[in-house]
Amino acid sequence: MAATPEDTIHETARDACRLWPIEPGKPELLKFRENGVFRVRLRTGQPAALRIHRLGYHSDAALRSELQWMAYLRSSGIEAPEPIASERGDFLAHVIAPDGKPRQVDCLSWLDGQTLGQAAVPLPHTDERLGEIFHALGKTIALMHNATARWQKPPGFERHRWDFAGFFGENPTWGPFHTSPLLDVAGRDVVARGRAKAMNLLSSYHTTDRNVGLIHADLVRENLLVSGKDVKLIDFDDCGYGWHMYDLGVALYQNRIEPAYPLIEEALLDGYRSRRELSEADLEMLPTFVALRAFALLGWMQSRMDNDTSRLAGAQISALACSAVQEYLDRA
Repeated sequence: MAATPEDTIHETARDACRLWPIEPGKPELLKFRENGVFRVRLRTGQPAALRIHRLGYHSDAALRSELQWMAYLRSSGIEAPEPIASERGDFLAHVIAPDGKPRQVDCLSWLDGQTLGQAAVPLPHTDERLGEIFHALGKTIALMHNATARWQKPPGFERHRWDFAGFFGENPTWGPFHTSPLLDVAGRDVVARGRAKAMNLLSSYHTTDRNVGLIHADLVRENLLVSGKDVKLIDFDDCGYGWHMYDLGVALYQNRIEPAYPLIEEALLDGYRSRRELSEADLEMLPTFVALRAFALLGWMQSRMDNDTSRLAGAQISALACSAVQEYLDRA
């Protein structure tokens, strides 16, 4: 019987564990989507997260850059994972998978907390608690942007881009969303009109170091750990250069259908403004950055339809994205 992808990722993780100061035992698979993420235990007794990276998604330079940024954020007081050195003192290693291809591997410190939730599943919190969580999230995002603005990036720092070219250039970061095969004729029309509106507004949106820099770019519910009054950030796999407002747009995208959405948006923005300024122009552009997340998802799905389940999920995600773009077009 041929090995399944899950068999392969498990075997790769077991080999990778020998490179780090990890206790013997079976790694616990937590997530197998973009990366294979395993819970392991260090010889110190502390848990950690071992990541087997998706083949061909990032260069070694880009992954080392991600780890460098996370380490800097951690040193600046931001609750983010900290890279753990291998037995050889490096933070990135390669393991030959059963298919004969080298896979990039790293290991990160464990953060305690509960994920905020899952996509399309109603949040289980009271309005009061939602206000607390999203205010804390907004504050954390602002602190991340503040800290990063002071950072002198090391030579050779490399990450992909979530700027104008990253969405609307010849080779968008997550693919040409406006030509997605998951869109029907009506969907393509909606997306084309939304794209034109966003390009027009963004072309006159003044960009400076104040509102552009390194961003997380994937602040979805599964990447937010709630712990008491704190919200911690994980999974920096898609971080890159882009508009600060895109982080806020992504954080809001999944919550548009929540009954308490107005409260969520207000709390997020108030939390952000408690630590970093937002101009009137920034606030006016917020719907555009929510729409950009819809565009990104339309592009993202095109390269991830390798079975019937993923194609069905892709159709559902694309339909929701089109709905979000229509909402954007319906705004004055």
